Amino acid sequence: MAHAAARAPRSPALTQAEAAAEALRRGQLVILPTETVYGLAADAGNAEAVARLFEAKGRPRFNPLIAHVADMGAAERLTVFDSRARALAAAFWPGPLTLVAPLREGAGVCDLARAGLNTVAVRVPAHGLAGEVLRAFGGALVAPSANRSGRPSPTTVEDAREETGSAAAVVLDGGPCLVGLESTVVAALDGKLRLLRPGAVTRAEVEAAGGALLEGKADAKRSPGRLALHYAPDAPVRLNAEGPGPGEAFLAFGPAPQGPRVWSLSPGRDLREAAANLFALLRTADRTRPRAIAVAPVPDEGLGEAINDRLRRAAGWVG
Repeated sequence: MAHAAARAPRSPALTQAEAAAEALRRGQLVILPTETVYGLAADAGNAEAVARLFEAKGRPRFNPLIAHVADMGAAERLTVFDSRARALAAAFWPGPLTLVAPLREGAGVCDLARAGLNTVAVRVPAHGLAGEVLRAFGGALVAPSANRSGRPSPTTVEDAREETGSAAAVVLDGGPCLVGLESTVVAALDGKLRLLRPGAVTRAEVEAAGGALLEGKADAKRSPGRLALHYAPDAPVRLNAEGPGPGEAFLAFGPAPQGPRVWSLSPGRDLREAAANLFALLRTADRTRPRAIAVAPVPDEGLGEAINDRLRRAAGWVG
């Protein structure tokens, strides 16, 4: 009698991924690690599951969601990419770039997830566990940041649990997020590229791979993360501060002065380190219940453009 072929042992990560995929197929929510921030994931094609996600986050339904997929082939089953979109995907996927493109007929992203738009935002995350879940699930997942709407995005599983863990059937621990800022969002429509949200891939990097970027104000509704008050802690945020005022916490950029409730986004003035630390330090400072959180100036170049975008929205204004 022929012997049955021996099965290769399954890794714990794969087992977690399969359990998460089963929960997602049942219409449940899953806290999912990515390289940018932790997401609260749902089946992109299941309107009831997406409605539960909006409810768990308290998110406005006019705010579209990003469809996360396993690879380029899966992305092109949802969208119609032009040559410039393909060039950007080839340069930055898997990774922290989201492309907004026309919806392909019959694509498995429900109307609610797209906020009724005829476009869809899509990306391929670079986190290994996220990729395992997407391959096990076999379709698109929406996975906005796993915080209550308007709050700082979670970059650790502990912060994700604190925010929306009660709504999730499965919580996956992928360690601290390496990037710490949400993806850059670029619209590839009508043969033009427009920057809708600055993020972990800088403006210069996008233009080097895909050509000139136009400003995307006319298409801003096609991207998440564009509300005037967003990423905000409970305490007010004061920008361009030279130091803390009475009762304030302080986030320095560079060496931090001595004092209580003082931290540095990056002692060595490294923008990537500052990006990775931003949301976690906003949360840490907020837990001390300060009168306000004062933040030192951050250079508005390279990745600093995205950091300052998040800080302005945390403070409730966008210049």
